[in-house]
This record gives sequence, structure tokens and C-alpha cells, in this order.
Amino acid sequence: MAEIKKNKVAAPTSPSTEGVALDDPTAQVLSHFRLIFNSVKTHFQKVERKAGISGAQAWALSIISTSEGLGVSALARAMHIHQSTASNLVKALIERELIVAAKDGPDKRTVQLHLLPAGRKVLKRVPGPFSGVLPQALANLDPPTLQRLDTDLAQLIVVLGADERGAQIPLGE
Repeated sequence: MAEIKKNKVAAPTSPSTEGVALDDPTAQVLSHFRLIFNSVKTHFQKVERKAGISGAQAWALSIISTSEGLGVSALARAMHIHQSTASNLVKALIERELIVAAKDGPDKRTVQLHLLPAGRKVLKRVPGPFSGVLPQALANLDPPTLQRLDTDLAQLIVVLGADERGAQIPLGE
């Protein structure tokens, strides 16, 4: 990863931003993150309230509905998550009898996922976008903006010392 130049920014003495000037860049960025995270959280709460499933389960269900017969690995790739996370989502959807996993394809070692009528019914109650509001918003950004955002967030991740495995966990879980 590219070397990150650390800027010394005075942090507020309390964990909140109370007392921090509104024109303080740290407070402004923090406020933007709060708006983003709360928008995502609100969307997923709405999904759960209306459909009775998590946002990640709704997204998985929508992918399965449009790609009947896909496998768990393909689902993981479509959702940009780890295969074990996709397996857990599939297990939960099978337990709720929303999908079925069958070994009916050419390779009998792998399962193919199919939506059940109950899954279609639940999916009709899910408020869109199925992938969530953040992926949808990111998809609507122009490439240069998305590239700048990616570069800047990569720097923040380094400063945070974030565990990169967290990138494989859907926000709607």
C-alpha cells in the first residue's frame, strides 16, 4: 500500500464533537460519516420491519431470485463477501424456508440455490434497493469521484489500523 503522510490534527478532548467548531474539518467529516451510517442503518431497519429479514439476507435473496441455480461461491462473488459469510446467509435462508439448496446441476458436489414461493413473497415486501442504499449510491458516482473516495478511504483505513477481514462482512448483518 502507498505510504501515508500523517497530518497532525488536534482531536477533541471528549469522545463527542461538542465544542468543536462547525468549520473544523474533522467535525465536518465525522458528521458526514454519521449521515452515511445512519442512512444505511435506517434502510436496513426498514427492510427488517417490512420483510422480516436482514438487509444482507434480502440482498442474497434478490440475487438468488434473478440467478436461479447459482452456487454459494457465485453468491459470495456477487455480494463481494467471503464464501463463509455467504454460506451463513444461505443457511439462514434455508432455515426460514425461503430458498432451497439442491445438487441438481452437472457437478453433484456443489449445490444450486433456488427461491421458494415463500422467498418470493418476502422479496416483494423488501423496500429497494435490494443491495442497500450505500452500494446503490456508490454505483451512481462518476468514476473519478469513486477513485478519489477509494484512495482517501484507504488512507483512513491505514490510520484506523482496521482489520481488513471486516471488508467481507455485509453492513446489513
